[in-house]
Amino acid sequence: MQVFRLEALSDNYIFLLFDANQNIAAVVDPAEAEPVLKQLAKLNAKLVAIFNTHHHQDHVGGNKHLMQKLPDVTVYAGAEDRGRIPGQQVFLVEGSIVQFADRIGEVIFVPGHTRAHIAYYFPPAQSSETGELFCGDTLFAGGCGRLFEGTPTQMVDSLSKLRSLPDDTRVWCAHEYTLKNLQFALTVDTQNADLQNRYDEVKAYRSRGEATVPSLLGVEKRTNPFLRWEQPTLQSSVKSSDPVQTFARLRGMKDKF
Repeated sequence: MQVFRLEALSDNYIFLLFDANQNIAAVVDPAEAEPVLKQLAKLNAKLVAIFNTHHHQDHVGGNKHLMQKLPDVTVYAGAEDRGRIPGQQVFLVEGSIVQFADRIGEVIFVPGHTRAHIAYYFPPAQSSETGELFCGDTLFAGGCGRLFEGTPTQMVDSLSKLRSLPDDTRVWCAHEYTLKNLQFALTVDTQNADLQNRYDEVKAYRSRGEATVPSLLGVEKRTNPFLRWEQPTLQSSVKSSDPVQTFARLRGMKDKF
């Protein structure tokens, strides 16, 4: 399974999964149809699946057009999003399985950003591969999504699930927010040398116009404040020793940053 990162809208990423053996593809969160259609044409591949993480327009905006152009495609999304995902045919819950190429994907229910958000995790099928996490707007490189429909308790639980995955998991988040996320992180985690080094690297990448997605989950665990709510330095920054309250205060500060 190859993963192609496609740019869309102002800062969205669409992910096209490609199986060269069968010449088929699947797409995660098609914000727009055109970048997907162009990549399919380059690969001469047939699109068989749309995997949506949640209902926001910048994640499902291409569904209808793709279904019109490619009528055999199947649309997967969370069961809790019933009625909100254009063309949805498969309704997924925690522990559901999706299959593409030689990989078995596990569905993780991660409410918080929305009440129905799901993520797709494809564990490695063999030792030479890494796990692939498609997490929509729940976890970002250096940050996490805003709480539009969920609570801090839900988001901490959701992020805890993602944080428990192996460190070498590649994190395919849906926006290029990394530089600003790390700028905020430095204001609350001031003594974190790993964070400072990562910020310097990301600043260099962006100055060259390079993407910062995917990131590695192990790097997120060391540098992303929204996965580090138990850390005394962060708790001190927000004047709380409670993990959920620490997270909630960090998220509130980021909302105003």
